[in-house]
Amino acid sequence: MTESISIPPADQPADAFAAVLALRRLAATLERAAVDAALAENWTWAEIGAALDMTPQAAHKRLAPTKRTTPHKDT
Repeated sequence: MTESISIPPADQPADAFAAVLALRRLAATLERAAVDAALAENWTWAEIGAALDMTPQAAHKRLAPTKRTTPHKDT
């Protein structure tokens, strides 16, 4: 999946912040999918943590499927 995107300049804060939010959501989605795939392939939390440059405990606390929270939107 390759998409061409235009990155708004920082001097357009509303557009720049919208892009930051979209990138965060995309990164979180990719991270969760990669963790799920790794767990399905029997990776350990130590291996997942190392791949994400965090401790196994931090990876498990934040990314374990049973511990995930659904992000909320501020309205």
